[in-house]
Amino acid sequence: MSYKDSYLKLLFVLSFLLLFSELIHSQTVNTGTMVIMEGTEVSTLYNFDNKQSGDLINDGAFYIYGDWNNEGLVSFTPDLGSGYTLFQGRYGKQKITGSMPSDFYDILLDNPAAQPAFQLSGDIIISGRAEFKDGIIDGNDFGGLVSFQPDATHRKVGDHSFVDGPVLKTGNENFTYPIGDHEMYRMASIAGGGEVNDGFKAQYFLENSNSLHPHLNKQVTIDLIDNAEYWVVDRTVGNSDQVLTLSWDERTTPYELLEDKTGQELHIVRWDDVSQMWIDEGGVSNVDQQIVTTAVSGFGMFTLARVLVEDTPEENLIVYNGLSPNGDGRNDFFYIKGIELFPDNTVEIYNRWGVKVYETKGYDNNASRFDGYSRGRATFNNNELLPVGTYFYIIKYKEGNSIRDLSGYLYINQ
Repeated sequence: MSYKDSYLKLLFVLSFLLLFSELIHSQTVNTGTMVIMEGTEVSTLYNFDNKQSGDLINDGAFYIYGDWNNEGLVSFTPDLGSGYTLFQGRYGKQKITGSMPSDFYDILLDNPAAQPAFQLSGDIIISGRAEFKDGIIDGNDFGGLVSFQPDATHRKVGDHSFVDGPVLKTGNENFTYPIGDHEMYRMASIAGGGEVNDGFKAQYFLENSNSLHPHLNKQVTIDLIDNAEYWVVDRTVGNSDQVLTLSWDERTTPYELLEDKTGQELHIVRWDDVSQMWIDEGGVSNVDQQIVTTAVSGFGMFTLARVLVEDTPEENLIVYNGLSPNGDGRNDFFYIKGIELFPDNTVEIYNRWGVKVYETKGYDNNASRFDGYSRGRATFNNNELLPVGTYFYIIKYKEGNSIRDLSGYLYINQ
C-alpha cells in the first residue's frame, strides 16, 4: 500500500472518529468535517444525516443507498471538477431532505423502486452533470427544488427518469429542462443568451389550465387551447428575454390540437396577467422533432394552441431559407431580400437544440451577413463553420414606428 493510499484512508477514518460521524439507529451521522478526497470511494448502507455542524466536502465518489438529509454544508472543491454522488436505492424509495441545499458536482439517479423513486423535499444544486439512469424525482408533492448552475448539464433523461417538479437554471447558455409529470417526460427548452447570472425556472403539469385561467378569455385569433397540459416558465433573476421551445406528444397533447387544418397553425400561447387573457406568442413547428419554437414577450403559464392565420399583406422582406456555403457562388449566404431598406434590424439564428449560433445588428446581405459560420456575442463555437442541418431564425426590423418580426426555419446544406 502506497503512502498516498494510507494517507487517504487515514484521513477518512479520522473524519469519522475525531469529528463525531457515527452510526446511530441505522444512520450515518456527520457532525464535523468529512472530506472525501479525489480518487476515493465511500459508501453508506444506512441513511445519511449531515447535521447542522456537519461539513461534507466530496471530491471523490459517495454512494448513498438509503435516505439523505442535510442540515449543514455539502459541497466540493470547485477547481478540481470532481465529486460524484450516487443515489442508488437498495431499500425502496429514497428521501432527499434537509433545510440546507446540497451542492453536488456530478450526481447519479439510479433507483428501480416504484415511481416516483426519489422524494425531494430539500433543495439540490448541480454544478457538473446529472445522469438520470432510473427513477423520477418528485419535488412537486414534497416541495423540493432541483437547480442547475452555469454550464451544468444532464443526460439520459426520459420517461424512466426526470424531475416532477420545478427546475431552476442559472446561466446564459441554452438548456433543456428535464421535466415531466405522471411518469411522462415533457421537455421545455430555452435558448440562453443574456447574462451569466440570469435565472429561469420551469415546471410541466399534466393538468387542464382552464380552472386556473379560463380558456374563454383569449385573443380572437386563438381557436383552441390545449386542455390537458401546461408549462410554467418564470424568469427569477435578470431582465433577459428568451426563445422558448415546447414539445408535443400524442400521449398527452389532444388530437384536435394536432390536426392539420387549413388556415391554422400550432403556436405557443401565454396567460397574460395584465390583460387577463391568453395571448398568442407565435411559433414555428418542427414536425420531425415535435416541437414549437418562438421568442416570447413575457413569462408565466404557457401551453399550446391552434391559432387562426389570417391572410396578410405581402411582406416587405423575402427570406430565402436555403444555404449551401461551399463557395460555388450559389446560395453561399442567408439572403433576405429587401432587408437593406430597413437598416434598423436584428437577425438571430439558433440550432436545433436552441443554441444561438449567429446574431447581428444591421444585417445588409453584404458586409453583415450569415455565411454558415457561427458569429456574434455569446454564440456557440464562434467563427466555426456550422454543420449541415435545420436552424431557426428570428428577424426583427423597424418599419416606421412599429417593430415587425419574422421567424422560420433555415436549412444549411453542402
